[in-house]
Amino acid sequence: MTQYNFDEIIERRGTDCFKWDALKTFFGREDVTPMWVADMDFRSPDFVMEAIRKRCEHEVLGYTMPSKGYWQAVTSWLEKHYNIKTTKENLHFIPGIVAGISYALLCLTQPGDKVLVTTPVYPPFLNLPKESGRTLVCSPLKIVDGRFAIDFDDFVRKAKGCKLFIMSNPHNPAGTVWGAEVLQHIAEICEQHKVIVISDEIHADLTLPGHTHVSYSSVSNKGITFMAPSKTFNIAGLGSSVCYIADETLRKRFFGWLDALGVAGGNIFAFTAAEAAFAHGEDWLRQMLEYLSENVKTLEQFLTERMPKVKAVLPEASYLAWLDFSDYGYSHKELADKLLNEAKVALNDGTTFGGKDYECCFRLNLGCPKSMLLDALERIAAAIK
Repeated sequence: MTQYNFDEIIERRGTDCFKWDALKTFFGREDVTPMWVADMDFRSPDFVMEAIRKRCEHEVLGYTMPSKGYWQAVTSWLEKHYNIKTTKENLHFIPGIVAGISYALLCLTQPGDKVLVTTPVYPPFLNLPKESGRTLVCSPLKIVDGRFAIDFDDFVRKAKGCKLFIMSNPHNPAGTVWGAEVLQHIAEICEQHKVIVISDEIHADLTLPGHTHVSYSSVSNKGITFMAPSKTFNIAGLGSSVCYIADETLRKRFFGWLDALGVAGGNIFAFTAAEAAFAHGEDWLRQMLEYLSENVKTLEQFLTERMPKVKAVLPEASYLAWLDFSDYGYSHKELADKLLNEAKVALNDGTTFGGKDYECCFRLNLGCPKSMLLDALERIAAAIK
């Protein structure tokens, strides 16, 4: 059995990667450790890279289509991990989940229609409805026992009159795993008010040991589920995602719209890499999740011992943590300055996940070698002491 080395430091500068090479554009300086963009600093799996190299041996890169092997790998993965028993007829290739959500907004709503989200949440969930002329409705989450929780009294009020609910499952930021009971309650409310649920499950495969992901499709067939190998196997740059819809009426409506747009023609390497990842990725994923779990424990211990005033929501899935520094007494602007210019660490600003209610909060990406994580945490602790 191959033992993978997640402690390896890989130089990513100069590869046009967003996380490292866009620092100057977004933060004004390059001499910082980037712990913002949600990809990992681990080497992409060897079996994925080998599949890409093998495909390159044939030196014609013309129009391509998903192979039987691709669909077999996808359907087998969904059934094994999430008990989604399906055929390719219920699935549709999508060149990225953000794009998929955009398509769903345009297909299923009209300008002015209300779209519900729970905040704090992944910024495109906020920006896409607003930029497409829809009316954004926000239901703030609570923090209960150190994890995000839905305020169902507020949620049911906000759901009335909405056309869509865009859900992050597991939740981004912080990887809260919702669980069957919560999802069932969401389904009951949304079906009562005729709200179509879009479930972004891109972090499902990153559910950490001790937790279990439940797909929204297991509690309701009245929604759209997006999944992808991109976060799981650190191949986000290939734009490979899949959409699952059980309900025939909704499926025909949305898939027909997608086909009219011609968005099913993914690039050769999106199909090649996804097939290899789903067919051969079990052991790599197990080892990687064990490593991430240790990084979460490292972060938790460091906060307890060195930054006890930080109120954290730690991931149950994914490699994203939500850190609230408000008890240190600094303004949001002061904190942002200290983290960037004193600690020299680039984090995601909490206000981008839902506005001023999340001042003094930041999202930290711990999908990196442990040494990099500890180095960044040491500098953060020194800056805010």
